[in-house]
Amino acid sequence: MLPERLKSLRLETKLTQKEIAEKLGVSQQSYALWENGKRNPKNIQQLADFFSVSTDYLLGNTDEKKSSKFDDLNTVLDSFTSFDGYPLSDEDREAVRELLRGRCENR
Repeated sequence: MLPERLKSLRLETKLTQKEIAEKLGVSQQSYALWENGKRNPKNIQQLADFFSVSTDYLLGNTDEKKSSKFDDLNTVLDSFTSFDGYPLSDEDREAVRELLRGRCENR
């Protein structure tokens, strides 16, 4: 699954194997071996970061390119009833969600 995903993502970005290899700091030959399934990359996370996808997507564990960063956060925020001794309203929790969502999306 990894080779197919790498090729698909490369074609989506309209970059050549050589261009991607240069950006990743590897040889074009190394990248070609990954894309052809003859070798496995040592740093899957670096590839995931480069293509802005999750490692699970690259490895074929999910078809969603990005994991939902907000699912866990929403569960945690819903469990908070107070902060620093002050009760939290639904509006307070939503304000925290929006603040954190904005910060995460701007990275």
